[in-house]
Amino acid sequence: MEFPINASPKILFPYLATASGLSQWFCDDVRYVEGQRLNFIWDHENHYAEISGQRLNKAVRFVFLDEHRQSVLDANSLEFTLDSSQVTDEVYLRVVDYSSAHDAAEQHEMWEGLVAKLRDQVGG
Repeated sequence: MEFPINASPKILFPYLATASGLSQWFCDDVRYVEGQRLNFIWDHENHYAEISGQRLNKAVRFVFLDEHRQSVLDANSLEFTLDSSQVTDEVYLRVVDYSSAHDAAEQHEMWEGLVAKLRDQVGG
């Protein structure tokens, strides 16, 4: 899914790649655990993920771990990518959500709501 956002990648990226930024719009809380690992908290439940790739002001990818904080085959993952249009000077947030928890319509509605919260945070 792609969403236009009226904010520069430099302003937007910390909201996508840091615990403090993600906790403002994405879930109830996010905490650094160790190294490149984060604990995403939704409804008082812990969901551990590892940052598996990151390009400053461009993209970040999280791969979710099992309940023992171990990697699993075919794990759920989430990727945020920022693209800028050279023609219109607009910034687009591309969300790639590799999870099996939702049907497509429900997933799209969820992301619409989350990105609306993000826009409120960044003023875009």
